[in-house]
Amino acid sequence: MKVELLAPAGSYEALEAAFEAGADAVYLGGQKFGARAYADNLDQKQLIRAIDLAHLKGKQLYLTINTLLKNRELETELYEYLAPLYEAGLDAVIVQDPGVMDFVKTYFPGLHIHASTQMTITGVESAKLLQKAGATRVVTARELSLEEIKKIYDATHMEIESFVHGALCYCYSGQCLMSSMIGGRSGNRGRCAQPCRLPYQVYRDGKRLNNDRTEYALSPKDMCTVDILPEIIEAGVYSLKIEGRMKKPEYTAGVVSVYRKYLDKYLSGEKRPIVTKEDKQMLWDIYNRDGFHQSYYKQRNGRSMMALENEKSAGIIRNEELFTRIRKEYIDKKTPVLIRGTMSLYNGCPAILEVQAGDCRVTVEGETVQTAMNSCAVWKQKIWHCWVNSLLSVLEKTGGSGFMFEKLDIFMGDDIFLPMQQLNHLRRQGLEALEEEMLRPWKQRKAKERDLKDIPETEKQTTKEFLTAAVETEEQLAAVEKTDGVKRIYADCGIFPVSGFVQNVERWIHRLEEEGKELFLTLPRIVRDRELDGRKETFQELVQKGLGGFLVRNMESYGILDAMGLTSRIVLDANIYTMNNRAEAFWMKKGILGDTVPLELNAKELVHRNNKNSELTVYGYTPMMVSVQCVQKTMDHCNHACVQYVLKDRYQKEFRGVCSCEFCYNTIYNTLPTSLLKEKEKAEKLGVKAYRLSFTTETQQETEKIVRAFVDVYLRGQKPDGQMQTEETTKGHFQRGVE
Repeated sequence: MKVELLAPAGSYEALEAAFEAGADAVYLGGQKFGARAYADNLDQKQLIRAIDLAHLKGKQLYLTINTLLKNRELETELYEYLAPLYEAGLDAVIVQDPGVMDFVKTYFPGLHIHASTQMTITGVESAKLLQKAGATRVVTARELSLEEIKKIYDATHMEIESFVHGALCYCYSGQCLMSSMIGGRSGNRGRCAQPCRLPYQVYRDGKRLNNDRTEYALSPKDMCTVDILPEIIEAGVYSLKIEGRMKKPEYTAGVVSVYRKYLDKYLSGEKRPIVTKEDKQMLWDIYNRDGFHQSYYKQRNGRSMMALENEKSAGIIRNEELFTRIRKEYIDKKTPVLIRGTMSLYNGCPAILEVQAGDCRVTVEGETVQTAMNSCAVWKQKIWHCWVNSLLSVLEKTGGSGFMFEKLDIFMGDDIFLPMQQLNHLRRQGLEALEEEMLRPWKQRKAKERDLKDIPETEKQTTKEFLTAAVETEEQLAAVEKTDGVKRIYADCGIFPVSGFVQNVERWIHRLEEEGKELFLTLPRIVRDRELDGRKETFQELVQKGLGGFLVRNMESYGILDAMGLTSRIVLDANIYTMNNRAEAFWMKKGILGDTVPLELNAKELVHRNNKNSELTVYGYTPMMVSVQCVQKTMDHCNHACVQYVLKDRYQKEFRGVCSCEFCYNTIYNTLPTSLLKEKEKAEKLGVKAYRLSFTTETQQETEKIVRAFVDVYLRGQKPDGQMQTEETTKGHFQRGVE
């Protein structure tokens, strides 16, 4: 049985420390396109050196390209960045963007693709989708249980990588726009400012639910699963991933050493090794955030998983003795690759050195061996013995080569001599030849020649645009029912109770048909095992009854509908990312109906995007976080009511949150709604298919007023009225975009 222990490296020193401590593989970022833009990321020369080091040690190295790329970056920068690393033998890339996945498959066909946790892989169908698209490994969403992971493995037999130690995001990875919307530092672009780690006051119905001691309502504790490693492995996880590219090398080495110890115990036959108190304390002292928990493997959510108090303010003293020991054992120490050698020195023949590491063997020849010249037998004998001792010393010096002789045999005749300079040269030549031979299997790939004609064209819609509306309450649905100009309505499936679901949806299908509108169902923001229970079996029946299709917000939903043969009925929401034209084409080639314009591109960037099949959201509170954690449950208790609450930050800005209890997740919305009411002229230049109004917490009266305003401006050509202009809104990223 093979299991991989995968370590983070935010620097070259951390990379070396990870290998010293026992990591089988390391993941790290270069100076572009990684989700940790502020780590001490390696430049190209360092990356190639790191690839070579990994292979010489029999390890693997994975590069993070786990951000969303803009068209310019994908088409003009990625190839030049990745080609030298590919040809140096890079083992895999970790990818979030479907456009990047398509690009890598096209130009770097021998490179393994690992689907990042940023893709929010929550079930069997999303894993199958990515497997079919070319991913050789999936990194599961951290929120999955052991049972859910086991189902993915049993259905796909893919390599599964899951986090086992370190920090947790509050939000489903890849579904967070909080840092982006607040400060323009996008988590999808590797620049998260971690607003979830800041204090918030929590209110429900005007009553505060927390106090000054429990202000960190969105800050999870760190995960530590060393006690349940066997269960994780037996669930089908191949790669045990440690988080921490922003942490120090001591953290990397220390955590790896503990997990290596208990992984080895398990692999040697000790099926349930007991973790000692000393090792648990070591992990605790290296780093923890208000304690540990075992992640979501056995627990859906809960207060016990949250670091509500600020541990840093408690004056915790670092265990300097531990850090000094870790540095001495794993960071300052550099274990060489052990080799064997044979030297042959015979008079009148070339000096021959053979060196071997494992099954890799090379032979090099030097200058012709000479006869010792001194005629005095006694003196000649002394010189010869001195020369032999020097010979051993010279040959065994391997310096900074990374090699060390564990055995060196020397065969030689009598009265021979070779200058030490030539012996030095022969040794260096032999070690260089051995390294080259050891690395040769990884250096034989060549990137496919770049074809600039292969750049996807930017297309614009030329037909007249129309308005769509997404609603989350029955009151909002009633508000848009009678409004002229709205042709398509996306109704949250939670509006229609499971009991009588088909009858309720069918009733609304016919009501809207009478008004010249079509009804689509909006599926949950997150879909796992149970979220569509009681509904998905009815989808085909509803389509036959006139349902227009589905607004899909995650890959698992897409996969479920695709398996039902309903792909042509799918519209992707903005959080299934189509940041670049290749990503947009990736989805359109599957036969979907359309997608939604990305929320993090500005108007100037959107002009260069293919918007022909896309809807532009011109109004709505942007969902900034989707979390399996529940603020209501954390701060009070779970009452299975879809309540709303308010988070108030340090600047007294208020963010509304909604508990979607039926689907068991929370959504936190931006403090202000995005409104492009005054941006019609810019919006028209984008050539989109439709404009969308997205309603979340608005009342029926507010919904009616907003719809009328946008119909007047976008469809009737009127100027914005004074009433809408006086209300505080934001343009989101339509003007500023993100880095």
